[in-house]
Amino acid sequence: MPVIAIDSLRDPRLSDFAHRTDVALKKAGHNGDPSGDLGLYIAESALVLDRALRAGHTVRSVLALGGSVDEAVALVGDHVPVFSGPGELLAELTGYALHRGLIAAMERPPLPSVTDLIADARRIVIIENVVDPTNVGAIFRSVAGIGADAVLVTERCSDPLYRRAIRVSMGTVLQVPWTRLPGAGLDPGGASLGEAPGWQRARSLLTASGFHIAALALTPEAVSLREFAAAAPERVALVLGTEGEGLTAGAIAAADTTVQIPMKHGIDSLNVAAAAAVAMYALAID
Repeated sequence: MPVIAIDSLRDPRLSDFAHRTDVALKKAGHNGDPSGDLGLYIAESALVLDRALRAGHTVRSVLALGGSVDEAVALVGDHVPVFSGPGELLAELTGYALHRGLIAAMERPPLPSVTDLIADARRIVIIENVVDPTNVGAIFRSVAGIGADAVLVTERCSDPLYRRAIRVSMGTVLQVPWTRLPGAGLDPGGASLGEAPGWQRARSLLTASGFHIAALALTPEAVSLREFAAAAPERVALVLGTEGEGLTAGAIAAADTTVQIPMKHGIDSLNVAAAAAVAMYALAID
């Protein structure tokens, strides 16, 4: 398929890129049917597109600036439309400048079940209700670089396939196995484990798979990360909470151990992405 030069924004094939928010893309059907498919996401840059393709994801079309056209064609071959045009026109179409040369409209893959995802894992990370996609992306990058086997995200957590999360993660959200953890984090604030059926179910599932649940939280009974890591269980699920409020009471009640990172100079905590990196490094398996 030849490269398609854009001189007008009226081409209906450009609709995937036309000021579509992450939420709108997620709700869009692969074939224009919002009820029938899993939605779309945007892969931004040749690096991210390459990682998406290596992960087996399907690309619908690519939008590329002139200098990135050859790179796009080399990645997707001649069976995927590659649209190209002046930077000003493409920015008018998308609502932002293509600083990384290209973006691709990708079909969202189906998510695996939690049981299947963690079956052979020894270290997993659970992200509860972290709403900033920058932090979600940074956590995934640390998971990929430092080493954990999988990530579970609660239903109120920012979507790892949002454009900003993918960009910050350098595309590692497309490499790290992940899925949603149904019900966890949806319980009312202050709910104990008995009042938090979502976390009750999550705890039962994780415990049945042999995981020790370690919640990163500032509580009076929390043990030092150094102490916990020195005799860490074989299988650990590290639970991280939202930026401001931290973990819900249900998440803390579901944990086998509450862990904290020792701090100095009157500082009580780190940014959640930084805390994730520190904890994963301490718990890494050689």
